[in-house]
Amino acid sequence: MTTEHRALRTELESLTTEAFRPELAEIDTLPTLDIARLMNGEDAGVAAAVALRLPQISAAIDGIAARMAQGGRLVYAGAGTAGRLGILDASECPPTFNTRPGQVVGVIAGGPEAMVTSVEGAEDSAELARKDLDALGIGPADSVVGISASGRTPYAVGAVEHARALGALTVGLSCNAGSALAAAAEHGIEVVVGPELLTGSTRLKAGTAQKLVLNMLSTITMIRLGKTYGNLMVDVRASNEKLRARSRRIVALATGASDDEIEAALTATDGEVKPAVLVILAGVDGPTAARLLEESGGHLRAALTATGG
Repeated sequence: MTTEHRALRTELESLTTEAFRPELAEIDTLPTLDIARLMNGEDAGVAAAVALRLPQISAAIDGIAARMAQGGRLVYAGAGTAGRLGILDASECPPTFNTRPGQVVGVIAGGPEAMVTSVEGAEDSAELARKDLDALGIGPADSVVGISASGRTPYAVGAVEHARALGALTVGLSCNAGSALAAAAEHGIEVVVGPELLTGSTRLKAGTAQKLVLNMLSTITMIRLGKTYGNLMVDVRASNEKLRARSRRIVALATGASDDEIEAALTATDGEVKPAVLVILAGVDGPTAARLLEESGGHLRAALTATGG
């Protein structure tokens, strides 16, 4: 074993997410139901670990939202499971919140191929992270979230360090305390969920914790940006029949209007939910609704207030 390999092994052994649990050493001999109960019990503590970091999460969201309100982008960067979770969250923003192409982006060590297969060595390259961010033209208006369960992954740490040097807002999401990733970022979020059921399998509790935090980062940012009206997704993009039905239901919930009024409003606004709600509640036509929303920065509640609604 080389000195480098020995040092890495020592580093991994010091991480909470890599710790071995002797009490689970014979888990493979247990009945399936008992293993399921064990896993379920492990997962039950994840939300509580996230709750301990809500102040840090909230501060990061306020910073992200402020920059995105000025036209900036939200970029997730990670390797393996962490990178896939970032891409998943980014890919769900356009249909849910009608975000612009490229407004929320996920990059993963090794590129698109790494979404479905392991790309050897990619996560160990900080230089690769710098290249991926440079390809996006990252600048001061943007926010970059590095994601790594261990908090030491060179790709994630390199992405945050490079983004911060470029003036971007940076967030480091890790599942170990005292991580290099959190230290490198302006906003460090360390959700310590403890050792995994399977030693070092951080797609489990750590992955669940990361998913919960990413849900908050994107969803609450979009709420701050006016992408919702109350708890309704008024910026949903109706790209299929299910979403078209959801659009009608959202307009109904927001306005209490009849089916005929809803269809007329959606026709007048080319199927866009937010202006359709404004058409009904403010009694304006489609073009006026669009103008009012533009003047209010896309915030439906502010546009309604402007009309006295």
